[in-house]
Amino acid sequence: MKTQNAFVSWSGGKDSCLAYYKALGMGFDVSYLLNFIDLKGRSMPHQIRSELIYAQSKALDIPLIQKKTSSKLYEKKFTETMKQLKQIGVEIGIFGDIDIQLHRDYTEKLCDGAIKPLWPLWKRERDEILNDLIRAGFVAIVVVTKANLLGKEWLGRRVDKDFIKDLKKHEGVDICGEWGEYHTFVIDGPIFKKRIKIVESDKKLRKYVVAGVKEWHWLLDISKCELCAK
Repeated sequence: MKTQNAFVSWSGGKDSCLAYYKALGMGFDVSYLLNFIDLKGRSMPHQIRSELIYAQSKALDIPLIQKKTSSKLYEKKFTETMKQLKQIGVEIGIFGDIDIQLHRDYTEKLCDGAIKPLWPLWKRERDEILNDLIRAGFVAIVVVTKANLLGKEWLGRRVDKDFIKDLKKHEGVDICGEWGEYHTFVIDGPIFKKRIKIVESDKKLRKYVVAGVKEWHWLLDISKCELCAK
């Protein structure tokens, strides 16, 4: 099979990271991470500071393409970026969605034929996805929760066997957080050349507007980190 040049749609969280890992195993040559940040400089939708995404890029030793936009201009910025990537030889986009068809359809629309989207995690069982992440040795910690579903005590927790067990006790919560119940930040794993050490962080309760609806989220606001040898 011809090796195809790809980028990973990068949020900083577990699903985009595992999709990247799976794509490598499928023989794709991943050349870039692609990340969109809002006008306040935070990753969409995980609300991770821009500099933390750059830290992941350095830890993984892969270039980061980071675009600033707003929700109103997101579609235009995304399609422009797809065309730019096509011009420099990128053929494939790696996405970490699991089974929300609306998200997949939306992504295909925005790729607009310039880039072929690929979903390595699509339609896989939730437990299988999380167990693959854990077995591979990725270290993903919770950085955002929907406050009406999961309290601030979940912030900073590592995604491990106990995490899955405890999360399953919460009725109505997707254990992969596919509907935004929680978001993660990956600080180490088999594809990381260096690990990320969190130096300073603070737990905050914030209000966000998601798809026109106001929601309260708990946020582990990481303000300082360091790259460390493994």
